Amino acid sequence: MTRYVIIGAGALGVTIAAELQQAGRDVVLAARGAQFAELAAGRMRYHRPEGTRLLDLAAVARPDELTLTADDVFVLATKTQDADEALSQWAWQLLSRPDGAVVSAGSALPVVTVQNGLHAERAALRRFGTVYGGVAWIPASYLAAGEVAAESSPAPGVLWLGRYPDGPASAQPRLAEVAGDLRAAGFEVQLVDDLSRWKAAKLVSAATFALDALYERSEVRAAAEELLRLEARHVLTASGLSIADMRAESTVDLGRFAVQPLPGQPRGTSSWQSLTRSGSLEADYLNGEIVLAARLLGLRAAASEAMLDRIRRAAREATPPRSLTDQDLLATLPALAPPQADAGVLIDPKTLHDLLARPDAPAVLDVRWALGDPHGREHYWAGHIPGAVYTDLDGELAGPPGPAAGRHPLPQLADLERSARAWGLRSGQPVVVYDDNGGLAAARAWWLLRWAGVADVLILDGALAGWRRAGFALETGECVPEPGDVTLAGGQLPVVSADEAAAIARDGVLLDARAAERYRGESEPVDPRAGHIPGAISAPASENLAADGTFGPAGQLRLRYAALGAAAGRPVAVYCGSGVTAAHDVAALQLAGIKAALYPGSWSQWSADAQRQAATGPAPG
Repeated sequence: MTRYVIIGAGALGVTIAAELQQAGRDVVLAARGAQFAELAAGRMRYHRPEGTRLLDLAAVARPDELTLTADDVFVLATKTQDADEALSQWAWQLLSRPDGAVVSAGSALPVVTVQNGLHAERAALRRFGTVYGGVAWIPASYLAAGEVAAESSPAPGVLWLGRYPDGPASAQPRLAEVAGDLRAAGFEVQLVDDLSRWKAAKLVSAATFALDALYERSEVRAAAEELLRLEARHVLTASGLSIADMRAESTVDLGRFAVQPLPGQPRGTSSWQSLTRSGSLEADYLNGEIVLAARLLGLRAAASEAMLDRIRRAAREATPPRSLTDQDLLATLPALAPPQADAGVLIDPKTLHDLLARPDAPAVLDVRWALGDPHGREHYWAGHIPGAVYTDLDGELAGPPGPAAGRHPLPQLADLERSARAWGLRSGQPVVVYDDNGGLAAARAWWLLRWAGVADVLILDGALAGWRRAGFALETGECVPEPGDVTLAGGQLPVVSADEAAAIARDGVLLDARAAERYRGESEPVDPRAGHIPGAISAPASENLAADGTFGPAGQLRLRYAALGAAAGRPVAVYCGSGVTAAHDVAALQLAGIKAALYPGSWSQWSADAQRQAATGPAPG
């Protein structure tokens, strides 16, 4: 019969031990200090929604107090920061195999790691030949010696288990046995073949634990949680890790996992518990793991760095848990400060509709264009906003293409002015631009006219679909306006050359607005080479949009770009395939309060130059 040697008698270890023992499994708990004293004296109180019971668990204080057998399975339930010490103590203990050979525990016995972060499995594999990793949702608290509260019912928790490194769980009969025993103990358990994806998903969540330790819940804290999760996702993805959707991909019955707070038992994450007990902190292996992964890529995880510094200072200064203010959090993470409202980017359909009824109505430009779709004018003829003038992105919003300049270089200013007058633009007249694709093409007209000195240019938020949703009419055919008199003067928005883009990739933030698969080099439908500019960061323009095709709220966009490293005061530039969708990122950045330059030649120019290197894969390179 399997005996479980559970290393660590904190909230996690006691919960697993108590439930396994109640299910009739053989359990030994390795504890230390006051927790061991309480266990040894039979005073360990275990609180569940169903009631409280005293635990009668076999316990040892040191590895040499236990005679190991070939039937043992280790469960490492310490905090991540204590994993190395515990593993080294137990891995080199000796045991006798049934054939009489004396071997080390690490060579003969499996270990199951259930720590947050990515460190414990690597540390275990240095010492154990068989490592099973776990992701645990077990809402349990240990705040005082002899007291553990586990608050979920009827299942005490959920565990996703797999082999480490990744591999088929079905090929691991011992792991299946462990899973069966945990299920018998009431846990919901799912075996997974891709453990690393599930560990990464838990780390994204755990990156917010320091916030729970330091701050009460508030809108500011919620924004900070989103920033830290976004940053963690960005860094882990750039490191080559895929991230599981833990709820969508779960096959266990999550309905049996219901947290029921216990009267008189405060609760919080492991970081909050450690700070409450003035214990050692796990943050080095949570936020610190994100910081490490970013630094290995030559990036900076600014939000995780700041939280790591703040919780260390709180521990050093004995700051009471959850006592810090929103003002302190805003000072710690300046990216949370709301951006200044920018009236120079968007207009909603209702406002445009009302303005079109006035004598001083804005000019409206229809910029139907999409890569691979040459029928923009036909789409315009079939239905457009009344009075809108069709604008040819290829022929009027760009100069002649070529390898030296790219597929959509900036047009000559005289040519652009001639086109603008043909569209009917008058000096001082506001302009609204739209397309039928979330503004991904219209943003080029917005940027180009702003660059050329037209001060009042707005993108229709929600594009043509938003106009339709509002119930406003379309007209068909062609609208030919009276010629305008606008005068243009280029250079009103910043641009960068290929060399300047490369420098910003090294010293600032260079964003790639193309789809992620093109950034990674997995797909390249039109340009000479696949990949991205070395050092650039993937920032698909499509992710600026909500599900209905409108731009995300300014605060949300600010968090998105802060997670990518873009912030006010840092050099920021954007490119895409040919300088079209990059303008969408520039518009979103402006909404977020961040000024960015455009690299007009973009990847079409860069990739045509054989002397310039291309990076592939998820990392900036």
